[in-house]
Amino acid sequence: MADQLPDVPGGPHLRTVAMPRDANSGGAVFGGWTLSQMDLAGGTFAAERAEGQVATVAIEAMRFLRPVSVGDEVSCYCSLEDAGGTSLTVKVETWARGRGRGKAPEKVTEGVFTFVALGEDGRPRKIPAGHTETSGGGG
Repeated sequence: MADQLPDVPGGPHLRTVAMPRDANSGGAVFGGWTLSQMDLAGGTFAAERAEGQVATVAIEAMRFLRPVSVGDEVSCYCSLEDAGGTSLTVKVETWARGRGRGKAPEKVTEGVFTFVALGEDGRPRKIPAGHTETSGGGG
């Protein structure tokens, strides 16, 4: 696969290490754990642009390319794919690299998440002008 690490200003939006408690009985990290890391990264990214609280309303185009192993450093990179009046669609790419092995990171999964900006009343609200430009391409 010819994928390259995303060139995102400031680097990944989330970086963590997969721990033994995150593994399934086969020794690989649960897909649900990886998905939750992606949701955290994408939600933080969307909340910055929405200038406030957001809620995940959809996850689409999710695909797992290879398992994550215990001890892998996992990094999530976000890019804005689309924006509407109250919603943001964010592509999240997740990369992992084995610790201490000097190996290059590999893409392990990617997905497209849709978030809706929420007001104090918990209802959808407009995203402030100037925060909905897409990054134009993303990885």
